[in-house]
Formats: sequence, structure tokens, C-alpha cells
Amino acid sequence: MASYTHGHHESVLRSHNIRNIANSAEYLRPYLQPSTRLLDVGAGPGSITVDFAGIVSHVTATEIDEAALSLSRGLSEAKGLENIAFSIEDVHALSFADDSFDVVHTHQVLQHVGDPVQALREMRRVTAPGGIVAARDADYAGFHWFPILPELDRWLALYRAAARANGGEPDAGRRLLSWARAAGFDDITPSASTWCYATPEERAWWGGMWADRILESALARQLVDSDMATTADLQDISDAWKRWADDGDGWYLVPHGEILCRA
Repeated sequence: MASYTHGHHESVLRSHNIRNIANSAEYLRPYLQPSTRLLDVGAGPGSITVDFAGIVSHVTATEIDEAALSLSRGLSEAKGLENIAFSIEDVHALSFADDSFDVVHTHQVLQHVGDPVQALREMRRVTAPGGIVAARDADYAGFHWFPILPELDRWLALYRAAARANGGEPDAGRRLLSWARAAGFDDITPSASTWCYATPEERAWWGGMWADRILESALARQLVDSDMATTADLQDISDAWKRWADDGDGWYLVPHGEILCRA
């Protein structure tokens, strides 16, 4: 079983809470109908989940434990939604019956699981014939930015090492197609999309978020506790994120792989 590298510190949720269909699941939108029964695997804080609930008939949101699931549950309750159910699940062995859902969706999850092929097999099992399994994941090795700052090179190397130490695959985006084929899908539509941060407002948000995250999140604790980095190292990286955010030439690209698999 892999462990979740990011954790749920406020600096992490600051990033996750802005995700919605438009910026994170647009490739899936054409397949969402008013009658759709949707499973959202690894719902996180629930911002995409509640967006789905405004389009489809019913959503089931899953997370690995109650603490994580409480985030999406709380957002659903705050919005007064009544068409979302919640379930604690291990994606490697889902508790749902075969053919239970029309669409099974997961976003930024397969990079964190111990066996993404088995996860996709389970997602396929619970999808009705003709339904869709959809997955989108970042690809950290494909991150690009300007200006070039050696501290950000160090940040990326540390993150990728920490994620792999936790049993995950940070460069998941490029592997989604091969994982889906290994899971038994033969009708797969692969694609890609990006997030780009370049305006002053975007740089302040993205750089500020990571400046805090490298000091305060579960990743920071892991790096220090495992002697992969010192607190001084992390402070240098945090300061570099702030310099990048303040640079009028600053530009950052986050690529994602996507797959739509017909069950």
C-alpha cells in the first residue's frame, strides 16, 4: 500500500480546492448526462465532486479513510447537496458490485497508489458495459518553468524521490495509457492538458502555495525525517518559490495525461 505524499495541510488544500470540471475534468464533460451514476475515486476536498453533482443524477465519493472523506462530505453539506453518497474505499479492492456505475472518475490519484493497474481493473469492474473510466494525472518530470532556479530543480528532485519512497509514481501522466492497456482496456482515448501559471495573480498563488507547502506539509516532514533534506534546505526552496512568484517573467507549466476508457 502506498502512502499519500502530500497530506492534507491547508497549503495542500489551497491547491486542491480550486479544482473543478473546467480546469481538471473537461475531457470527461461530454460523457456526463443527467442520468449518469458516477463514482469519484479519491474525491479529496470535493471541489470536482460537487461540480459533478450539479450535472449528473448521483455521485458516490470515496476516500481512503474518514478523515480524508470528511473534507468532501463537509463541502457537500455546506452546499446542501443531496445526490452525493460517501464511502471509505481502497481503490485496489472496491466494495461495490460489478457494473454499478456509468462513469468512474479519478483525478491525481493513480500517481499515489501502490498498484495503478489493479486500481484500473477495479474501476473497470464496477463500470457498466459501455460506460467510461476516466483518469487524469500530472507528470512531474514534465514540469517546466522560467526563470531557471536551481532550488526549484532541487524541489522537483526531492518531490519525485519522496513520492517513489512512498510507493507512488510521480510521472504518472505519461504512463496512463500503458496502465490502462495492462488493465485490459482496448478502447482507450488518450489525451493531455495543462495548467499554466504566468500572470502576476497566478504566480502569487502558485508560488505562495508551494513556498508554504515545502515548509509545512506532510512532504516537508517526510523530507526532514528521512534526512533527504534539512530545514535550511527547505527554507532555501521556499524562498526560491517566492522569488519566482515575484519575477515578472515567471512562467510555470504543469502537464497532465488523460485517458477515457470504454468498459
